[in-house]
Amino acid sequence: MCDFKAGKKMNLSEIRKKLKKVLDRERYEHTKGVMYTAACLAMAYGYEMEKAMLAGLLHDCAKCIPNSEKIKLCEKNRIFVTEIELENPYLLHAKLGAFFAETVYGITDPDIQHAILVHTTGEPDMGILDKIIYIADYIEPKREKAPNLSKIRELAFRDLNACMAEILYDTLNYLSEKKGSTDPNTQLSYEFYKKYKEEF
Repeated sequence: MCDFKAGKKMNLSEIRKKLKKVLDRERYEHTKGVMYTAACLAMAYGYEMEKAMLAGLLHDCAKCIPNSEKIKLCEKNRIFVTEIELENPYLLHAKLGAFFAETVYGITDPDIQHAILVHTTGEPDMGILDKIIYIADYIEPKREKAPNLSKIRELAFRDLNACMAEILYDTLNYLSEKKGSTDPNTQLSYEFYKKYKEEF
């Protein structure tokens, strides 16, 4: 990235107030859902609840920036952009979100930043917070269109790795039907987690 100063650290309440101004209503409601779902998963797996809530709250903090602006912001801040991301610039909200977490919201915790960074594509062998945010993003209460959602929600509280496998499998199927390009990290993530896949 580049040399920059971290912003003043904000607490959950301050971040919520700021996000309410920069996200559209639907995205803000989704964000709250991810935050609360991440908190539930953190409790279920003995993880720090406040870290999970912060990561959930900030995971889409750069989502509502226009795609052309996302690319410009990455170029300005020397954030590497892949060919896949140029073709699908909405993916850049994860990299920018991790960047903004520190520079705008003052969150310097590397676990939180990394969970935001990988919440869209995943990656092999993710940490527990990475998995909590990836899964919470998929199963939060306002999500309703994904296949097998009720079973995946149940699995989320039994086995994070098996849940990752199921979500990645369904995501790759969805992306293949769209016939667009798929970020290689998503395929690599599934290759890693498919050994945990359970038959419903």
